[in-house]
Amino acid sequence: MPNAQKGLSPSWGKVAVLLGGKSAERPISLKSGAAVLQALLSRGVDAEAFDPAEQPLSELKQYDRAFIALHGRGGEDGCMQGVLELLEIPYTGSDVLASALGMDKMRTKQVWLGQQLPTPAYARLTATTDWYALAEKLGLPLMIKPVHEGSSLGMSRVDSVKDLPAAWAKAAALDAVVIAESWVQGEEYTVPVLGERALPAIRLETSHSFYDFDAKYQARDTQYRLPCGLTEADELALQALALEAFHAVGARGWGRIDVMRDQQGQFWLLEINTVPGMTDHSLVPMAAQAAGLDFAELCMTILEQTLP
Repeated sequence: MPNAQKGLSPSWGKVAVLLGGKSAERPISLKSGAAVLQALLSRGVDAEAFDPAEQPLSELKQYDRAFIALHGRGGEDGCMQGVLELLEIPYTGSDVLASALGMDKMRTKQVWLGQQLPTPAYARLTATTDWYALAEKLGLPLMIKPVHEGSSLGMSRVDSVKDLPAAWAKAAALDAVVIAESWVQGEEYTVPVLGERALPAIRLETSHSFYDFDAKYQARDTQYRLPCGLTEADELALQALALEAFHAVGARGWGRIDVMRDQQGQFWLLEINTVPGMTDHSLVPMAAQAAGLDFAELCMTILEQTLP
């Protein structure tokens, strides 16, 4: 619980809620930021929306702290964190290095593999990739991903070698770096992290071939299982793995770890989100609610991370 809820009433000063930005995830960020702004205002915080795509960054100097609700490149990848560091403005979430690592799916996997944490095998793709050799090495199906995009943008499940070039081109239209990842058949979970604790895990069920952009933000048939259906021991193991993965990339404050569980019961780390969504479809608020924190309390708890 933030200090403000304990009667200590910290002086927040003027808070910038950073939202929007120029990334492909701008529409989602605008929704996340608007929700956060209303929550902070409801708790008496002097907060204002700040869209770096429409306002000069020099205007950030008038703020005492920043709540980052930017998703994607330019906001979640260490760039905005670096600006705030130079301006000596405290901000929510991970620092420059962890933000940059977390936004790079390939290097995140390299860090996890270096720490001997389970993550699916992968390969970097280019226009000259031998698609048959790729399928021989990693098997089929494959997940094709742009390395620096979020919200499942540009991602495709590929079941046939003949479809690999088109999937690569779709991802490459969004990012210069594209990877193929071995497909994990099984159940998908996400584990939000708040401070030093893992929140309840959520099991994701979708009628789509995977939890894609439409399933995340538009579909009405996506199911969010909370409780997630795991045994207590398995959920504790999943939460422990999520915290280990979170700390391995140096993340702090809050975030979310996405995980698959294969048919043998093995968990596989997919990716980390260092600025997860805060919309009405978002998973961190859902898990926080299950842990006893309403949305406003969640936002205040995250904002408290900017205090000395």
